[in-house]
Amino acid sequence: MKSDLKFKRILFKVSGEAMMGDRAFGHDPQAIQKICEQIISAHKLGCEICVVVGGGNIFRGVSQAAEGIERVTADYMGMLATCINGLALQSALDKKGIDNRMLSAIPINTVCEPYIKRRAARHMEKGRVIIFTAGTGNPFFTTDTAAVLRAVEMGCDGILKGTQVDGVYSADPKLDKNAIRYDRVRYIDVLKQDLKVMDQTAITLAKSNKLPIVVFCIKEENALQEVVQGKGKFTIIN
Repeated sequence: MKSDLKFKRILFKVSGEAMMGDRAFGHDPQAIQKICEQIISAHKLGCEICVVVGGGNIFRGVSQAAEGIERVTADYMGMLATCINGLALQSALDKKGIDNRMLSAIPINTVCEPYIKRRAARHMEKGRVIIFTAGTGNPFFTTDTAAVLRAVEMGCDGILKGTQVDGVYSADPKLDKNAIRYDRVRYIDVLKQDLKVMDQTAITLAKSNKLPIVVFCIKEENALQEVVQGKGKFTIIN
């Protein structure tokens, strides 16, 4: 079955907001459960999966909550928030019997393994789901950039970014009814039009490494499973 997959090794980018569901902040167990189900359904097809989680549901370095806090400190707080989300996702996967490992760019040895490229690659070879946390371990870089970086390091076929909409639009479709949806868009057009997919550092890094970015709606049932097979509705950036 693995030979039939369009994307055999992927990095699944999960935002912190996706983990809070309809709540104002924190975690929604049902939302996390749905994310796990998406991962499990794709994993059962033989897809090798690593995940980068955001921390926006708890703390973001450039948020209003960070006002008055020095930027570097605020960014480290955001990195720690991704570790909290990583632990929540890991716990949910454990309950489903899915072998996984959480690796952090900031060493917290009593909680999880530190990020070491060769160790992470070995975990993936053994069929484990890998959860990357703490971003790049450096301030001023978003988890979008961390996702691209880890995907390149792990030799992924692409980044699959689950969002609240079914692809990339010329504007926010919730605010602009005339927004145009793209089935395919070039990196350079994302940069020129400042399309709000990922930050420009992440897009530039993906472009330099010819790493496709696939944007799809995480709310659709079995969406990740369909996308790794090249099915369903999504936008591909390449």
